[in-house]
Amino acid sequence: MHTEDHLESLCARAWPALAEVPLGDWLMRAADGFTGRANSTLTCGDPGIPVAEALAVAEGFAREHGIKPTAHVINGSRHERAIRETGWQVDLDHPGGAESLVMTGPLEKFADGVAGNHDLPGWWELTAGSEVSAAQRHVLGSGGNVCFASLSDNGAVVAAVRGAVVEDVLHIARLAVRPTHRRKGLARQLMGELAGWGLEQGATTCALQVAEHNEPAIRLYEELGCTEHHRYRYWVPAVS
Repeated sequence: MHTEDHLESLCARAWPALAEVPLGDWLMRAADGFTGRANSTLTCGDPGIPVAEALAVAEGFAREHGIKPTAHVINGSRHERAIRETGWQVDLDHPGGAESLVMTGPLEKFADGVAGNHDLPGWWELTAGSEVSAAQRHVLGSGGNVCFASLSDNGAVVAAVRGAVVEDVLHIARLAVRPTHRRKGLARQLMGELAGWGLEQGATTCALQVAEHNEPAIRLYEELGCTEHHRYRYWVPAVS
């Protein structure tokens, strides 16, 4: 069983930012604003200095890289109270939602087939948009052993998902199905094939980071046998 800190560190390795600078055990990250995870300071472990000083360093790093100062904090973690006492607040305006679940489950429960790994233009368009930035290329294209899994219809990618294996964990992200092809079981099929690929790479467990308001995704993952491992929230400096 992975501890919360260890699982978060594996997820971070599977989702690498353009700039990553350790602060003791903490990790300051920036990726031109692409996703909250890659543009926040992961506050797991000991920063090596008092929390208030560590947050000041993290804030300087964020401003240096042109991003909003943000801390990625596990709910109920040992640093959460200290972070609150400095005046930082939960970022209720975060575009993806302030709070996210980290869900895990055994791959063998839903593995069905083996996903092909094809770096197709349609995969990128569906998961990242029509114009893919350097930051998106870096975050999605690197970090452990990566799989660009997709399903096609008449030569066009209609469903896509990203997987990255780090140690024994398959990190799953960017699951997307075109509106014209939803409610046909494609998401479940693709997840099954990605799980099969992950097993081949030596993974045994999946990890998914999903916003708490994304109820359809949470239901799908629960149906596949995944359960909530822990939650995290984004914190920001108080507005003066």
